[in-house]
Amino acid sequence: MKISYNWLKTYLDFPYSASELSEILTQTGLEVEGIEAIHEIQGGLEGVVIGEVLTCEKHPDADKLKVTTVDIGAPEPLQIVCGAPNVATGQKVVVATVGCTLYPKPDEAFEIKKAKIRGVSSAGMLCAEDELGLGESHEGIMVLPDEAIIGQAAAAYFKLANDIQLEIGLTPNRADAMGHIGVARDIKAKYNLDHDKQLELIWPQIPSYTNAKLPVINIQIEDQEACKKYLAIEMNQVKVGTSPKWLQNRLKAVGIKPINNVVDISNFIQRELGTPLHIFDADQTGYALEVRRAATDETFLGLDQQKYKLAGHELVIANENGPLCLAGILGGLESGVSQQTTRILIESALFDAVSIRKAARQHGLNTDASFRFERGVDPDLTHMALYRCIQLLQEICGAQINSSTFEFIGNTAVPIRLNLSALQLNTVIGNELPINQVEQILKDLDFKIHGYTKDCWDISIPTYRVDVTRPIDVIEEILRIYGLNNIKLPAKWSYSPSAPITHTTTQQKAVIAEFLVGRGFYEVMNNSLSKKQYSTMLDNSFGTPISMLNPLSQDLANLRQSLLFGLLENIAYNQNRQQSDLQFFEFGQDYQTHQEQHLETPRLAIAIVGKQDLENWNDSKTTQHSFFSLQKEVNAVIERFGLSSACIIQSKASILFKQGMIIECDRKILVELGEVSTDIRLQFDIKQPVYYAQINWDLLIELAAKRKIQFREVPKSFAVRRDLSLLIDQNISYQDLEICARKAETKILKDVQLFDVYEGKNLPAGKKSYALAFYLQDAHQTLSEVQIEKAMQRILSVLERDCAAQLRA
Repeated sequence: MKISYNWLKTYLDFPYSASELSEILTQTGLEVEGIEAIHEIQGGLEGVVIGEVLTCEKHPDADKLKVTTVDIGAPEPLQIVCGAPNVATGQKVVVATVGCTLYPKPDEAFEIKKAKIRGVSSAGMLCAEDELGLGESHEGIMVLPDEAIIGQAAAAYFKLANDIQLEIGLTPNRADAMGHIGVARDIKAKYNLDHDKQLELIWPQIPSYTNAKLPVINIQIEDQEACKKYLAIEMNQVKVGTSPKWLQNRLKAVGIKPINNVVDISNFIQRELGTPLHIFDADQTGYALEVRRAATDETFLGLDQQKYKLAGHELVIANENGPLCLAGILGGLESGVSQQTTRILIESALFDAVSIRKAARQHGLNTDASFRFERGVDPDLTHMALYRCIQLLQEICGAQINSSTFEFIGNTAVPIRLNLSALQLNTVIGNELPINQVEQILKDLDFKIHGYTKDCWDISIPTYRVDVTRPIDVIEEILRIYGLNNIKLPAKWSYSPSAPITHTTTQQKAVIAEFLVGRGFYEVMNNSLSKKQYSTMLDNSFGTPISMLNPLSQDLANLRQSLLFGLLENIAYNQNRQQSDLQFFEFGQDYQTHQEQHLETPRLAIAIVGKQDLENWNDSKTTQHSFFSLQKEVNAVIERFGLSSACIIQSKASILFKQGMIIECDRKILVELGEVSTDIRLQFDIKQPVYYAQINWDLLIELAAKRKIQFREVPKSFAVRRDLSLLIDQNISYQDLEICARKAETKILKDVQLFDVYEGKNLPAGKKSYALAFYLQDAHQTLSEVQIEKAMQRILSVLERDCAAQLRA
């Protein structure tokens, strides 16, 4: 939020410079993110001075040029070549000296340089109105009255309003600082504490108005939950025109472009008090208004000339023809103030923050009004804002009150009353604060102290401090004004060190991230909010989607139920940019609701697509990624945690996969993996097969923690390989064969590998051929042929019995 230094000083006469003020505001919790000089005329006419033409002679080589000498109060007069037809001896003129920069137009800057014009030296420029940015005339140079002082800065002569803009990074809880008076309140509290003085805010003097006998405005408040307070008054004889210079300068200093005097007054009060107003053209509103919820699919044409289709939950101000504005967010084009407006209706209201936020997010709007209503507007300032607006409209626009004041006051906030213990205050801060200083801070921040008994304050919280509801919040307020830098550190610190955590999940994530990067993967980080349409691609096994109450957009409406869709977006984005061979991984949570229980599960997700290796001159063959290359990567991660021997892989159908598998460990599903369903993949316009795995990260860490590291000596003998070619039924898997083999031989069977698969002609119907390699080893001695044959016979017997395998000739 942008604040004007000069504007602040109209409410509080503080002695700080802009840089000092920046530091003080930051210390009190209003962090200043930038300071910028603001000039009424761009550049501030720096280097431009008043001069007097001493001589004026014709240029020796140019008929339309003249050579002048000009006194600007310097030791020596300047020689300046000028082409203006009206330049003459004795004139007081505006001189741009060498080195200064002029801005005749915002995007057209030019620097004054010493030059030779047709052979004659020229050290400056005599300026016309348009060259200075003071007007549009270019008929000749500006000629000033004789009273103008030679050498005076042009900015001082023309009384330009230069200012300093401070940009504050306003946090959502500081609704009280959304106007200049709110910021001035913090400065007052800090100054009075540091200087033991009593500076007071200078509030605008607003007269009272007697209009009870005037006609009544017909307004119906249908939704009294969303509209908590509504004030309105009609004025006529309004003369719409250009705002006075002081008002334009105030708005420009905070980055607002002046429009016309009526709209500018509304914007001025919003930045003064932090209270939004809306002004209608009363001739366009009709004679009966209602504050209601929009009808579903009702349309509204905004001031931004966009047509909005309303969802049905928005609060609108409407007449018999439909909505005139989105309440607290955006005015309507048809009911807005124009140059032809002579009768207006002023609205000063308090709308429900949740309702405004939801409607603004629904339509992607973020206006000055919605910014304030979403955070909470002071209910006690709505009357003052209305009367301040009347005052300025009368002074600037010649407007007259034409109705009695319509007032609806519903369920507005009442001051919270609580007790603050001096013991709690001093314990939290760590220092003992003087009672008089605490009470000074509370008083300056508008906290009402009802009494102080038994070391405890009885306090009422001002209604505009919507973020202060507990004693600890009051302590924070005291501390930010007292100053963190004023807290004295103890000479001695006492603490009990805790045992260091050797392996945190963050460290383990870093280890696996480096491990996967070393295997050619890229890490991605996606938003945990996803599109609503992704939930429709899932079934009940993923639970009920968790929707945001006030989504920023429809693309961020639900908490993701799976990390898959974010990775598919990454793949589609890269493939659209000619990157088709991809290996991605992501750490993140998925969010699911099962039987009203919310589950947040940390995952490690892996996705691969395209070729396994880049093409090179030495190997013309390139292998595409497959389910087995995905399984290899998953196994590598599991083996990194030392869990491979305890895991079992088996088929399991899933809506995510064309063909899915799971890896179980300790009878719990550790990994789900497979080729992504074609239907899902095509939703992202991805033409190549995608292979995806999601690992339950918490379960992986839990199982790894149980693993006991054991030392084994290097075997003294070599492993022996024996192969079997088996004819088996189509429904028998390699894993079935491996389990049976390990069950048959538990001592010397070290590994089983599938090295050939054949399905086709010359085999009986319903059969397939697997060729398996069995590796046998005794760690302490060389195996004899008898031992090997007995082991292989046991394995074959179990395979024949349990898997109906037949040994092929």
